[in-house]
Amino acid sequence: MRVITGKARGVQLKTPDGMLTRPTADRVKEALFSIINFDLPGAAVLDLFGGTGQLGIEALSRGAKSATFVDAREDACRIIRENLKRTRLESQGRVVRSDYLAYLRRCREKFDIILLDPPYAEVFLENALKCITEIDILQTGGIIVAERPVEKELPFEFEGYTRSRDYKYGKTLLTIYRKD
Repeated sequence: MRVITGKARGVQLKTPDGMLTRPTADRVKEALFSIINFDLPGAAVLDLFGGTGQLGIEALSRGAKSATFVDAREDACRIIRENLKRTRLESQGRVVRSDYLAYLRRCREKFDIILLDPPYAEVFLENALKCITEIDILQTGGIIVAERPVEKELPFEFEGYTRSRDYKYGKTLLTIYRKD
């Protein structure tokens, strides 16, 4: 796994041992950043299910101003910190060890882009979307990118948000919501 482009282009990222983290495939990651490319410069990004930090780090490498990485597991947080250091982006990243819902409920920051790539088999994605759309942490015009398996359905609309479309890459879908 590597950073695709930008300031940290080509830097190899550390991945954890075992199967607890499922990194986004390079093809899907390239597509995701092609979709949001013009929204990245100067953006404040939330990588809610941090894992290895690859999505938030890619955003920073491509010009995002800052990224907050949230993960409940200490080993994942340690890897994110190490990957930020490898890419020399640690001054722009903040790592928070927390359950995603606990973090969202106490969050007082506003973000321009929220990246959601939780474990597929859980209901984390649905719960995170519901919580994010009920609280006010996304800037007007901000984007939520939800990665999911093709068989997982998501609500078409949330009040105050527009779902633009789904992008299919093999067995993976990227769904984009924009705050009105």
